[in-house]
Amino acid sequence: MIKVHAYAALGPGQPLVPWSYEVVSLQPHEVLLRVQACGICHSDIHMIDNDWQMSRYPLVPGHEVVGEVVQCGSAVSDLSPGTRVGVGWQRSSCGRCDDCLRGQDHLCDESTGLITHGYGGFASHLIVDSRYCFALPAELPTEAAGPLMCGGITVYSALRAAGMGSGLRIGVIGVGGLGHLAIQFASRLGNHVTAFTTTEAKAQEANRLGAHEAILVRDGKPTRRPARPLHIVLNTAPAPLPVEVYLDLLGSDGVLCYVGVTTAPLTVPLWPLLVKRRRIMASPIGSRATIREMLEVAAQFGIRPCVETFALAEVQQAIAKVRQNAVRYRAVLLV
Repeated sequence: MIKVHAYAALGPGQPLVPWSYEVVSLQPHEVLLRVQACGICHSDIHMIDNDWQMSRYPLVPGHEVVGEVVQCGSAVSDLSPGTRVGVGWQRSSCGRCDDCLRGQDHLCDESTGLITHGYGGFASHLIVDSRYCFALPAELPTEAAGPLMCGGITVYSALRAAGMGSGLRIGVIGVGGLGHLAIQFASRLGNHVTAFTTTEAKAQEANRLGAHEAILVRDGKPTRRPARPLHIVLNTAPAPLPVEVYLDLLGSDGVLCYVGVTTAPLTVPLWPLLVKRRRIMASPIGSRATIREMLEVAAQFGIRPCVETFALAEVQQAIAKVRQNAVRYRAVLLV
């Protein structure tokens, strides 16, 4: 029996407090991890506040976890004690439906989340299905690997689903927790990247991260057009956008893809889609195969989130900074 020491919200919007629970035994496919680091995502804030009406309390947040395998269930054959792994948003899937059988388990109707159906990584230990643990390349530092498991896979999977290869012209709206990773993935895989941002400081940051040009946005609209039409525009900002303005920046068969989610409905004009056969899509996290691919790409091409680290005991200060959008660009708890 192991006693897990964690930080939990006991009710909607409440501050996190020390809280513990006991692990009696592992299921055959489960592993016990000793948590080493855990990122703080805005989704953790939404879960703490019950914004999505799915939170269960006590709620232990944390779904960008890096940990060391301590113990394996009887059916685990691909991991062993001492392996350093990453864990992201997804906890499980049914394994039987069409989505699962075609390798798109993240789209499974019965998919569950790490912190929607159990306790997360703001803790000393984590119990999780080994099939949703991913051995981390040695090149990825522990403090940087966690945000790749949510923010990184979200933008990488979206760009791939939208058609990203190399030699394309890709726009990224927003230079923040998601956008700064999207710029790196797109540019380091050989694409010409245009960043759209509201401040000159972030425009300069976008260039440092690999964007080939940065266009300022004023009153919700870009102040100029890119030199040539874009193949893909990825929106990472959670604010409403003038859809027609960004559709107009796309060439024929161009894709406007959303990973930044706003609660406001989209108003979509049909004509800009029809005349150039453009399309609009949105994308969640990625499949297990895409996560493995993303980690390999990040390791090989030196793609790293910009992180600010905090001790686990400083979780309240860290969450406050995330709420204020004062972290550049991902907060990570070190356990």
